[in-house]
Amino acid sequence: MFPGGIVALLKQVITSWQVIVVTLGFILSVFIINFVARSHHRMRKVKKLSFKKKKAKPAAAAGGIDEMPAASSSNDELGLEEQ
Repeated sequence: MFPGGIVALLKQVITSWQVIVVTLGFILSVFIINFVARSHHRMRKVKKLSFKKKKAKPAAAAGGIDEMPAASSSNDELGLEEQ
């Protein structure tokens, strides 16, 4: 299919030290990136699990505007008290 010269040239290019070094560097960088991404993902999971939900107080959960105590000091300052 290919002439003998092209096959020999491809064999020399593939086995040259520059191509081997670049290939190994690329593979090493992919492994490092995957390791960092995996460890970062695990740290995020641990942080999510460490937070505990706080339960609301019964008065705050059932409370509304009617149950809130009146602040008389703010009404005094504004002069809004009924006479």
